[in-house]
Amino acid sequence: MSVSVDIAGVTKRFGDFVAVDRVSLQIRKGEFFSLLGPSGCGKTTLLRMIGGFEFPTEGVIRIGDRDVTWLPPYKRPVNMVFQSSALFPHLTVIENVAFGLRYKGLNNGAAKQKARDALALVRLEGFEDRPPAQLSGGQRQRVALARALAMEPEVLLLDEPLAALDQKLRKEVQLELKNLQKSLGLTFVFVTHDQEEALTMSDRIAVMNQGRVEQLDASHHVFEYPKTEFVAQFMGAPNFFTGVVKSLAEGLLYIGGRTEADIRARTTSDTWRPNDPVRFVVRPEKLDLRTKSGTSDGEVSIEVTIEDRVYQGVNTVWVVRGDDGERYMIYEQNDRPFQESSRFRVGGRAFMSWNPRDTVVLEKKS
Repeated sequence: MSVSVDIAGVTKRFGDFVAVDRVSLQIRKGEFFSLLGPSGCGKTTLLRMIGGFEFPTEGVIRIGDRDVTWLPPYKRPVNMVFQSSALFPHLTVIENVAFGLRYKGLNNGAAKQKARDALALVRLEGFEDRPPAQLSGGQRQRVALARALAMEPEVLLLDEPLAALDQKLRKEVQLELKNLQKSLGLTFVFVTHDQEEALTMSDRIAVMNQGRVEQLDASHHVFEYPKTEFVAQFMGAPNFFTGVVKSLAEGLLYIGGRTEADIRARTTSDTWRPNDPVRFVVRPEKLDLRTKSGTSDGEVSIEVTIEDRVYQGVNTVWVVRGDDGERYMIYEQNDRPFQESSRFRVGGRAFMSWNPRDTVVLEKKS
Protein backbone atom coordinates (compact mmCIF):
# COMPACT_ATOMS: atom_id res chain seq x y z
CA MET A 1 0.00 0.00 0.00
CA SER A 2 1.33 3.44 -0.93
CA VAL A 3 2.40 5.90 1.75
CA SER A 4 0.49 9.15 2.16
CA VAL A 5 2.52 10.76 4.97
CA ASP A 6 6.10 9.81 5.83
CA ILE A 7 7.52 11.17 9.09
CA ALA A 8 11.23 10.44 9.48
CA GLY A 9 13.15 11.19 12.68
CA VAL A 10 11.07 14.24 13.58
CA THR A 11 11.90 16.15 16.75
CA LYS A 12 10.36 19.41 17.95
CA ARG A 13 11.87 21.47 20.75
CA PHE A 14 10.46 24.56 22.40
CA GLY A 15 13.53 25.91 24.18
CA ASP A 16 14.66 23.12 26.49
CA PHE A 17 11.35 21.29 26.27
CA VAL A 18 11.16 18.37 23.83
CA ALA A 19 7.54 18.16 22.62
CA VAL A 20 8.14 15.50 19.94
CA ASP A 21 11.13 13.18 20.29
CA ARG A 22 12.56 11.37 17.24
CA VAL A 23 9.25 10.15 15.84
CA SER A 24 9.29 8.04 12.69
CA LEU A 25 6.09 6.58 11.21
CA GLN A 26 4.28 6.14 7.92
CA ILE A 27 0.60 6.81 7.32
CA ARG A 28 -0.90 4.78 4.49
CA LYS A 29 -2.94 6.27 1.71
CA GLY A 30 -6.68 6.10 2.40
CA GLU A 31 -6.47 5.02 6.04
CA PHE A 32 -8.02 6.54 9.15
CA PHE A 33 -4.96 7.07 11.35
CA SER A 34 -5.20 8.33 14.94
CA LEU A 35 -2.63 9.94 17.21
CA LEU A 36 -3.78 9.01 20.71
CA GLY A 37 -2.44 10.05 24.08
CA PRO A 38 -2.89 12.23 27.17
CA SER A 39 -2.59 16.01 27.18
CA GLY A 40 0.98 17.16 26.60
CA CYS A 41 2.14 13.94 24.90
CA GLY A 42 3.02 15.72 21.61
CA LYS A 43 0.19 14.50 19.39
CA THR A 44 -1.16 17.94 18.44
CA THR A 45 2.36 19.30 17.87
CA LEU A 46 3.04 16.40 15.50
CA LEU A 47 -0.24 17.06 13.67
CA ARG A 48 0.61 20.76 13.36
CA MET A 49 3.98 19.87 11.85
CA ILE A 50 2.25 17.70 9.23
CA GLY A 51 0.02 20.68 8.45
CA GLY A 52 2.85 23.22 8.34
CA PHE A 53 1.70 25.24 11.35
CA GLU A 54 4.92 24.24 13.15
CA PHE A 55 8.30 23.29 11.70
CA PRO A 56 10.43 20.46 13.10
CA THR A 57 13.72 21.07 14.85
CA GLU A 58 15.03 17.91 13.21
CA GLY A 59 13.71 15.37 10.73
CA VAL A 60 11.82 15.24 7.46
CA ILE A 61 8.10 15.17 6.58
CA ARG A 62 6.91 13.96 3.18
CA ILE A 63 3.40 13.92 1.77
CA GLY A 64 3.23 11.52 -1.14
CA ASP A 65 6.64 11.77 -2.82
CA ARG A 66 7.10 15.45 -1.92
CA ASP A 67 9.28 16.86 0.86
CA VAL A 68 7.06 19.41 2.64
CA THR A 69 9.17 19.87 5.78
CA TRP A 70 9.60 23.63 5.31
CA LEU A 71 6.55 24.47 3.23
CA PRO A 72 3.84 26.76 4.68
CA PRO A 73 0.32 25.31 5.12
CA TYR A 74 -1.11 26.82 1.93
CA LYS A 75 1.53 25.04 -0.17
CA ARG A 76 0.75 21.60 1.26
CA PRO A 77 -1.97 19.24 -0.06
CA VAL A 78 -3.63 19.16 3.35
CA ASN A 79 -6.47 20.84 5.20
CA MET A 80 -7.20 20.99 8.89
CA VAL A 81 -10.32 20.82 11.07
CA PHE A 82 -9.76 22.29 14.53
CA GLN A 83 -11.40 21.60 17.89
CA SER A 84 -13.26 24.88 17.48
CA SER A 85 -15.17 25.06 14.20
CA ALA A 86 -13.69 28.56 13.64
CA LEU A 87 -16.51 29.65 11.30
CA PHE A 88 -16.89 33.27 10.26
CA PRO A 89 -19.97 34.44 12.22
CA HIS A 90 -20.90 37.14 9.66
CA LEU A 91 -20.99 34.66 6.73
CA THR A 92 -23.67 32.11 5.90
CA VAL A 93 -22.96 28.39 5.86
CA ILE A 94 -22.34 28.24 2.12
CA GLU A 95 -20.19 31.39 2.22
CA ASN A 96 -18.07 29.82 4.96
CA VAL A 97 -17.54 26.67 2.91
CA ALA A 98 -16.85 28.59 -0.32
CA PHE A 99 -14.43 31.05 1.29
CA GLY A 100 -11.25 29.05 0.71
CA LEU A 101 -12.33 28.12 -2.81
CA ARG A 102 -12.69 31.79 -3.79
CA TYR A 103 -9.28 32.44 -2.25
CA LYS A 104 -7.91 29.77 -4.62
CA GLY A 105 -9.29 31.72 -7.57
CA LEU A 106 -12.60 30.00 -8.36
CA ASN A 107 -15.37 32.29 -9.46
CA ASN A 108 -18.38 32.72 -7.20
CA GLY A 109 -20.63 30.30 -9.08
CA ALA A 110 -18.07 27.48 -9.23
CA ALA A 111 -17.09 27.99 -5.59
CA LYS A 112 -20.71 27.80 -4.40
CA GLN A 113 -21.37 24.66 -6.43
CA LYS A 114 -18.38 22.89 -4.90
CA ALA A 115 -19.52 24.15 -1.50
CA ARG A 116 -22.98 22.65 -2.05
CA ASP A 117 -21.39 19.33 -3.03
CA ALA A 118 -19.32 19.37 0.17
CA LEU A 119 -22.35 20.21 2.32
CA ALA A 120 -24.21 17.29 0.74
CA LEU A 121 -21.39 14.96 1.84
CA VAL A 122 -21.95 15.95 5.49
CA ARG A 123 -25.77 15.89 5.11
CA LEU A 124 -26.37 19.63 5.49
CA GLU A 125 -28.46 20.29 2.41
CA GLY A 126 -30.95 23.06 3.13
CA PHE A 127 -28.67 24.81 5.64
CA GLU A 128 -26.80 26.90 3.03
CA ASP A 129 -28.28 30.29 3.97
CA ARG A 130 -28.17 29.98 7.75
CA PRO A 131 -25.64 31.87 9.87
CA PRO A 132 -23.45 29.77 12.22
CA ALA A 133 -25.32 31.13 15.25
CA GLN A 134 -28.42 29.19 14.17
CA LEU A 135 -26.60 25.85 14.08
CA SER A 136 -26.01 23.27 16.80
CA GLY A 137 -22.47 22.40 17.85
CA GLY A 138 -22.51 19.23 15.77
CA GLN A 139 -23.79 21.09 12.71
CA ARG A 140 -21.07 23.73 13.03
CA GLN A 141 -18.42 21.01 13.10
CA ARG A 142 -19.95 19.47 9.98
CA VAL A 143 -19.70 22.85 8.24
CA ALA A 144 -16.04 23.04 9.23
CA LEU A 145 -15.55 19.52 7.85
CA ALA A 146 -17.33 20.46 4.60
CA ARG A 147 -15.12 23.54 4.28
CA ALA A 148 -12.03 21.36 4.57
CA LEU A 149 -13.34 18.68 2.17
CA ALA A 150 -14.30 21.28 -0.44
CA MET A 151 -10.60 22.10 -0.86
CA GLU A 152 -10.01 18.48 -2.01
CA PRO A 153 -6.94 17.81 0.16
CA GLU A 154 -4.81 14.67 -0.16
CA VAL A 155 -4.70 14.47 3.64
CA LEU A 156 -7.31 15.75 6.11
CA LEU A 157 -6.00 16.65 9.58
CA LEU A 158 -8.44 16.67 12.49
CA ASP A 159 -7.41 18.10 15.87
CA GLU A 160 -9.95 16.76 18.42
CA PRO A 161 -12.88 18.10 16.37
CA LEU A 162 -15.50 16.29 18.48
CA ALA A 163 -14.22 17.27 21.93
CA ALA A 164 -16.85 19.99 22.51
CA LEU A 165 -19.83 17.78 21.62
CA ASP A 166 -22.01 16.00 24.18
CA GLN A 167 -21.55 12.24 24.49
CA LYS A 168 -24.61 11.17 22.47
CA LEU A 169 -23.88 13.54 19.57
CA ARG A 170 -20.21 12.69 19.70
CA LYS A 171 -20.92 8.98 19.17
CA GLU A 172 -23.21 9.75 16.24
CA VAL A 173 -20.65 12.01 14.54
CA GLN A 174 -17.88 9.45 15.11
CA LEU A 175 -19.74 6.89 12.99
CA GLU A 176 -20.65 9.49 10.35
CA LEU A 177 -17.04 10.62 10.12
CA LYS A 178 -15.75 7.06 9.77
CA ASN A 179 -18.30 6.23 7.06
CA LEU A 180 -17.50 9.46 5.21
CA GLN A 181 -13.78 8.69 5.28
CA LYS A 182 -14.36 5.21 3.90
CA SER A 183 -16.65 6.45 1.11
CA LEU A 184 -14.21 9.18 0.04
CA GLY A 185 -11.05 7.09 0.39
CA LEU A 186 -9.17 10.09 1.83
CA THR A 187 -6.33 9.87 4.31
CA PHE A 188 -7.54 11.12 7.70
CA VAL A 189 -5.07 11.92 10.51
CA PHE A 190 -7.06 12.32 13.71
CA VAL A 191 -5.85 13.56 17.11
CA THR A 192 -7.71 12.52 20.27
CA HIS A 193 -7.17 11.75 23.94
CA ASP A 194 -10.27 9.52 24.00
CA GLN A 195 -9.45 5.81 23.74
CA GLU A 196 -12.97 4.74 22.79
CA GLU A 197 -13.12 7.39 20.07
CA ALA A 198 -9.83 6.21 18.56
CA LEU A 199 -10.93 2.56 18.65
CA THR A 200 -14.29 3.38 17.06
CA MET A 201 -12.88 5.14 14.01
CA SER A 202 -9.25 4.16 13.42
CA ASP A 203 -7.62 1.65 11.13
CA ARG A 204 -4.37 2.14 13.04
CA ILE A 205 -3.44 4.01 16.20
CA ALA A 206 -0.16 5.55 17.35
CA VAL A 207 -0.19 5.84 21.15
CA MET A 208 2.06 8.70 22.24
CA ASN A 209 3.70 9.40 25.58
CA GLN A 210 6.16 12.18 26.41
CA GLY A 211 6.78 12.99 22.77
CA ARG A 212 7.39 9.43 21.62
CA VAL A 213 5.30 6.73 19.98
CA GLU A 214 4.95 3.90 22.50
CA GLN A 215 3.00 1.64 20.15
CA LEU A 216 1.79 1.85 16.54
CA ASP A 217 -0.61 -0.90 15.60
CA ALA A 218 -4.04 -1.82 14.31
CA SER A 219 -6.68 -0.50 16.69
CA HIS A 220 -7.73 -3.92 18.02
CA HIS A 221 -4.09 -4.89 18.59
CA VAL A 222 -3.44 -1.77 20.66
CA PHE A 223 -6.45 -2.69 22.80
CA GLU A 224 -5.89 -6.46 23.08
CA TYR A 225 -2.07 -6.60 22.98
CA PRO A 226 -0.47 -3.54 24.58
CA LYS A 227 3.31 -3.61 24.41
CA THR A 228 4.18 -1.38 27.38
CA GLU A 229 2.78 -0.62 30.82
CA PHE A 230 1.87 2.90 29.71
CA VAL A 231 -0.17 1.66 26.73
CA ALA A 232 -1.87 -1.01 28.84
CA GLN A 233 -2.77 1.51 31.55
CA PHE A 234 -3.96 4.11 29.03
CA MET A 235 -6.10 1.56 27.18
CA GLY A 236 -7.85 0.52 30.39
CA ALA A 237 -5.88 -2.58 31.39
CA PRO A 238 -4.44 -1.67 34.80
CA ASN A 239 -3.86 -5.24 36.04
CA PHE A 240 -0.10 -5.82 36.14
CA PHE A 241 1.64 -8.97 37.33
CA THR A 242 5.26 -9.89 37.89
CA GLY A 243 6.81 -13.31 37.34
CA VAL A 244 9.98 -15.01 36.20
CA VAL A 245 10.67 -16.84 32.96
CA LYS A 246 10.90 -20.61 33.37
CA SER A 247 11.37 -21.45 29.68
CA LEU A 248 10.65 -20.36 26.12
CA ALA A 249 9.46 -22.81 23.47
CA GLU A 250 7.78 -22.29 20.09
CA GLY A 251 6.66 -18.74 20.86
CA LEU A 252 5.24 -19.63 24.28
CA LEU A 253 6.68 -18.13 27.42
CA TYR A 254 6.34 -20.26 30.54
CA ILE A 255 6.07 -17.99 33.55
CA GLY A 256 6.29 -18.88 37.21
CA GLY A 257 5.48 -16.66 40.16
CA ARG A 258 2.98 -16.24 42.95
CA THR A 259 0.15 -17.99 41.14
CA GLU A 260 -1.06 -21.54 41.74
CA ALA A 261 -0.38 -22.49 38.13
CA ASP A 262 2.37 -21.74 35.69
CA ILE A 263 1.31 -19.38 32.91
CA ARG A 264 1.83 -20.04 29.21
CA ALA A 265 1.74 -16.81 27.27
CA ARG A 266 2.52 -15.93 23.67
CA THR A 267 5.45 -13.61 23.01
CA THR A 268 6.92 -12.03 19.89
CA SER A 269 10.39 -11.81 21.41
CA ASP A 270 12.94 -14.62 21.37
CA THR A 271 15.36 -12.82 23.69
CA TRP A 272 13.86 -14.11 26.95
CA ARG A 273 16.08 -16.29 29.12
CA PRO A 274 15.30 -18.45 32.18
CA ASN A 275 15.00 -16.45 35.41
CA ASP A 276 14.40 -13.17 33.55
CA PRO A 277 11.85 -10.99 35.37
CA VAL A 278 8.74 -10.54 33.27
CA ARG A 279 5.76 -8.19 33.50
CA PHE A 280 2.41 -9.16 32.06
CA VAL A 281 -1.12 -7.81 32.00
CA VAL A 282 -4.68 -9.19 31.92
CA ARG A 283 -7.60 -6.99 30.88
CA PRO A 284 -10.30 -6.47 33.57
CA GLU A 285 -13.04 -8.04 31.45
CA LYS A 286 -10.95 -11.21 31.05
CA LEU A 287 -10.84 -11.79 34.82
CA ASP A 288 -13.45 -13.69 36.84
CA LEU A 289 -14.23 -13.43 40.53
CA ARG A 290 -15.11 -16.79 42.07
CA THR A 291 -15.82 -18.32 45.43
CA LYS A 292 -13.50 -21.25 44.72
CA SER A 293 -10.15 -21.71 43.06
CA GLY A 294 -10.22 -22.20 39.25
CA THR A 295 -11.69 -25.49 38.15
CA SER A 296 -10.58 -25.62 34.50
CA ASP A 297 -7.32 -27.30 33.56
CA GLY A 298 -4.55 -24.75 33.33
CA GLU A 299 -6.66 -21.89 34.66
CA VAL A 300 -4.81 -19.38 36.83
CA SER A 301 -6.25 -18.50 40.24
CA ILE A 302 -5.06 -16.04 42.87
CA GLU A 303 -6.69 -15.58 46.24
CA VAL A 304 -7.60 -11.93 46.84
CA THR A 305 -9.33 -9.62 49.30
CA ILE A 306 -12.29 -7.61 47.97
CA GLU A 307 -11.78 -3.90 48.65
CA ASP A 308 -14.59 -2.18 46.75
CA ARG A 309 -17.56 -2.64 44.44
CA VAL A 310 -18.58 0.04 41.91
CA TYR A 311 -21.78 -0.12 39.86
CA GLN A 312 -21.36 1.31 36.32
CA GLY A 313 -24.59 0.27 34.64
CA VAL A 314 -23.34 -2.25 32.09
CA ASN A 315 -20.59 -3.47 34.44
CA THR A 316 -19.88 -3.89 38.09
CA VAL A 317 -16.24 -3.13 38.88
CA TRP A 318 -14.67 -5.15 41.65
CA VAL A 319 -11.50 -3.75 43.20
CA VAL A 320 -9.43 -6.48 44.82
CA ARG A 321 -5.98 -6.79 46.38
CA GLY A 322 -3.65 -9.78 46.21
CA ASP A 323 -1.59 -11.05 49.13
CA ASP A 324 1.45 -9.48 47.44
CA GLY A 325 -0.14 -6.03 47.93
CA GLU A 326 -0.98 -5.45 44.25
CA ARG A 327 -4.42 -4.02 43.44
CA TYR A 328 -6.49 -5.33 40.51
CA MET A 329 -9.77 -4.43 38.78
CA ILE A 330 -12.33 -6.97 37.54
CA TYR A 331 -15.25 -6.08 35.24
CA GLU A 332 -18.34 -8.23 35.77
CA GLN A 333 -21.05 -7.75 33.16
CA ASN A 334 -24.46 -7.01 34.65
CA ASP A 335 -26.55 -9.49 32.67
CA ARG A 336 -29.40 -9.45 35.20
CA PRO A 337 -31.01 -6.73 37.37
CA PHE A 338 -28.62 -5.16 39.88
CA GLN A 339 -29.20 -6.21 43.46
CA GLU A 340 -27.38 -5.21 46.59
CA SER A 341 -27.09 -8.82 47.69
CA SER A 342 -24.17 -10.71 46.18
CA ARG A 343 -22.15 -13.84 46.68
CA PHE A 344 -19.22 -11.50 47.37
CA ARG A 345 -18.89 -8.81 50.02
CA VAL A 346 -16.41 -6.01 50.55
CA GLY A 347 -13.75 -7.17 52.99
CA GLY A 348 -14.30 -10.82 52.11
CA ARG A 349 -12.00 -13.28 50.37
CA ALA A 350 -12.43 -14.67 46.85
CA PHE A 351 -10.44 -16.10 43.93
CA MET A 352 -9.46 -14.07 40.88
CA SER A 353 -9.16 -16.42 37.88
CA TRP A 354 -8.36 -16.20 34.19
CA ASN A 355 -7.50 -18.30 31.17
CA PRO A 356 -3.74 -18.29 30.45
CA ARG A 357 -4.38 -17.38 26.79
CA ASP A 358 -5.62 -13.97 27.99
CA THR A 359 -2.20 -13.19 29.45
CA VAL A 360 -0.35 -10.45 27.52
CA VAL A 361 3.42 -10.26 28.02
CA LEU A 362 4.81 -6.72 27.95
CA GLU A 363 7.94 -5.82 26.00
CA LYS A 364 11.20 -6.92 27.53
CA LYS A 365 13.03 -3.95 29.00
CA SER A 366 16.60 -3.50 27.87
